[in-house]
Amino acid sequence: MDKTNQSVWIEHFSVEASDTDYRSQAKLSYLLGIMQRTADLAVGGLGLTLERMLEAGMGWMLITLDLEFQRIPRMHDQLTIKTWSKGTKGALWQRDYRIFDQDQVEIAVARSIWALVDIEKRRILRPSDLPLSVEHYNGDSVGPLPDKVNIHQDTLLEEAYRYQVRYSGLDTNNHLNNAQYGDICCDVLSLDEWGENELKRFRITFLQEATFGDEMSIWRSPMQDKALFVCGRKGQTLFEAFLEL
Repeated sequence: MDKTNQSVWIEHFSVEASDTDYRSQAKLSYLLGIMQRTADLAVGGLGLTLERMLEAGMGWMLITLDLEFQRIPRMHDQLTIKTWSKGTKGALWQRDYRIFDQDQVEIAVARSIWALVDIEKRRILRPSDLPLSVEHYNGDSVGPLPDKVNIHQDTLLEEAYRYQVRYSGLDTNNHLNNAQYGDICCDVLSLDEWGENELKRFRITFLQEATFGDEMSIWRSPMQDKALFVCGRKGQTLFEAFLEL
């Protein structure tokens, strides 16, 4: 935690070989995972650990994320993540992130929207249902609320592959962990399309959750101006995403 401001939580991570791709760059799933871990620890630092939330039948559900990179971390990079709660809007929680490398150069920023949910009933809870008070921080802001990804109905999409939710993808809420969607989206690109490109921006909006055994058809648009849309479907659309290289 930031010793000068208890509303800003700070964690440190090292990028290991197992966290990287064939170019020794950090996988998107790894980066989303450590961001999620930092947010969990921030709430845990207030006295509401993940274990206590599970006992209370509560969990956090990511609604929308907008992650922008100055550069992708590489193997052996030492990362510092800062995160803070920006407040609530209706039933939704706003959380920002800043990511720095070992030289304290900012290499990524993110804006996100979360919901507190009843795990059993699968319904969104009011912020007042959280059994503690969260001090929001207004001393910094990455930007306004992130826009939801909305793929226009006229966008040309083709099926890239099918993905089935298995044991390795499940989280403590018994659904496909949000970090896994990063790699699901990146997998629609061929190695030729990756080429010398780096991910510049990743946006995703979750519409429905995926659980064990679900098979999603993963669809993508053609690459245009080094950007494309990706979505997952199982009868209905489960998520929509946008990648910019």
